[in-house]
Amino acid sequence: MNVLLSAAFVLCWSSGFIGAKLGAETAAAPTLLMWRFLPLAVALAVAAAVSRAAWRGLTPRGAGRQIAIGALSQSGYLLSVYYAIELGVSSGTTALIDGVQPLVAGALAGPLLRQYVSRGQWLGLWLGLSGVATVTVADAAAAGAEVAWWAYLVPFLGMLSLVAATFLEGRTRVPVAPRVALTIHCATSAVLFSGLALALGAATPPAGSPFWLATAWLVVLPTFGGYGLYWLILRRSGITEVNTLMFLMAPVTAVWGALMFGEPFGVQTALGLAVGLAAVVVVRRGGVARRRRVPVRSGADGPAVGRPTADGQTAMDGRTAAGR
Repeated sequence: MNVLLSAAFVLCWSSGFIGAKLGAETAAAPTLLMWRFLPLAVALAVAAAVSRAAWRGLTPRGAGRQIAIGALSQSGYLLSVYYAIELGVSSGTTALIDGVQPLVAGALAGPLLRQYVSRGQWLGLWLGLSGVATVTVADAAAAGAEVAWWAYLVPFLGMLSLVAATFLEGRTRVPVAPRVALTIHCATSAVLFSGLALALGAATPPAGSPFWLATAWLVVLPTFGGYGLYWLILRRSGITEVNTLMFLMAPVTAVWGALMFGEPFGVQTALGLAVGLAAVVVVRRGGVARRRRVPVRSGADGPAVGRPTADGQTAMDGRTAAGR
């Protein structure tokens, strides 16, 4: 199940870069993002009104935390990705810059969440970084002077926004059902992007079908598939493991871009893909080895629900990650 979820997550998350490029050819970033989230937020709100059981126990403080997570993980992150592609940064290069996220998250996981990274996992993280760098170095060089140097800082800011959201979620003491979190995140993005589009006079969508096809692509694959699986894998496997999968985004996006848009794909891309796969294997084996050495604590206080174990994983009390 972990392998299937990981593969689906990589494909769905990578589809967001492809969808952003498709949408950039039809409308400006605020317009596309507004109409990506506005209908989605309405549909999720209707579903929430029908099924209220999952919302029981959600406090105003918990809702506020989820609003902040949504603003960081969706609004801030996506706006940076779309704007960077609109400025001319290729989808592969954008994925490369986002691929630095595991190193940042791994370095901060110890002091912030006490989820310490083993030596073997650090080896895998650095191996993965070299892989994604190999994949996209040729693409960045090909862009040359056509793209301003500061445009490459835009996806970097988005990467930091997603890292902040990940740690904010990791420090949450009262778990929130994934569908409740997704509803709050999408509603937050709908409000923010609608306000931005209205302020810029870009709220009117194009009449052509390519715009709506790109919008449908972005709603189904990266939103439901990408973000939903991100939080699910985060709760099942921990921060280091889920962020290591980010190393595969650049190679997969490069392959996908070559097939759909004719972007260059050569020996460097194939080599980087192999190195990225090796990095995922190294990090995941390191995580499994640490989990086997650390038993789940229990005693007079009951099951250690929500408390991090020594290997950085969260102990469970019998509930599945999807039901938390």
